[in-house]
Amino acid sequence: MSEPTQNWEREVLEKLALSAIQEQRRSRHWSILFKTLGFLYLFTVLFLVKGWFGSDGVSIKEHTALVDLQGEIAPDQVSADNVISSLQDAFDDKKTKGVILRINSPGGSPVQAGQIHDEIKRLRALHPKTPLYVVVDDICASGGYYVAAGADKIFVDKASIVGSIGVLMDGFGFTKTMEKLGVERRLLTAGENKGFLDPFSPVDPKQEAFARQMLEEIHGQFIDVVREGRGKRLKETPDMFSGLVWSGEKSIQLGLADGLGSVDSVARDVIKAEDIVDFTQHEGLAERLAGRLGASMAKALTPFEKTGVSLR
Repeated sequence: MSEPTQNWEREVLEKLALSAIQEQRRSRHWSILFKTLGFLYLFTVLFLVKGWFGSDGVSIKEHTALVDLQGEIAPDQVSADNVISSLQDAFDDKKTKGVILRINSPGGSPVQAGQIHDEIKRLRALHPKTPLYVVVDDICASGGYYVAAGADKIFVDKASIVGSIGVLMDGFGFTKTMEKLGVERRLLTAGENKGFLDPFSPVDPKQEAFARQMLEEIHGQFIDVVREGRGKRLKETPDMFSGLVWSGEKSIQLGLADGLGSVDSVARDVIKAEDIVDFTQHEGLAERLAGRLGASMAKALTPFEKTGVSLR
């Protein structure tokens, strides 16, 4: 084989080898780039989940932690589980200087409200140097106020609606309508009180008395919570625990609230940490649909829907 031919073959092999090396280098560079981007993405997500960034995306040293309670307190709406988890995350964050629970709720389940209130007391005892303040938006009534009574202080707008310290059990009676329509109710039970306050049967005086006694018991629990939470600040009046509501301005005079304030003003002037990090856990669409579907299925499978007790 001639020397020019050998040189040509050598040049081709060198070019092929060089091209393969360059391709490997490019692949390695892309691999490193994608791994770096993936790491940065994961790092950012973890920081956001943990609340290590403020609302403007900048890392902060100390902040005010915000938890929202917006709407009716119920398992399939504003659940105790979500509010409690949010509060736990807010208190556990080492950069939290103070916690604001912003409430805009007409009330709801006494059980759910009681669970949130009890957790607030536990967290305050566990983190004595981290204050918890409630800031009321439009309304903080009944179960909403049951929750608020556990806070260090309650701040309102002068036009907020506050109070409704009472308990109700509502329902309907259809006996007269059934008589007019010629409909006969045929209710079979095992246990004389199994058809308790059945809306299609006449009211049983014994059952009504029992229900009133139960409501009084729950009402007494509510009153105890308010008295314990507000202490000497409370200026009791004959109608304070009657279920009435008051304006934010009047609630301050009665000792149901401590002063006027918003989330921003409390963070800035009371907690002294203007940066606000939202720790509120929001249910996704799938979870909300699943919860409501479960509640609907439970009602559909229950022969007689019971009248619920509510702090509303």
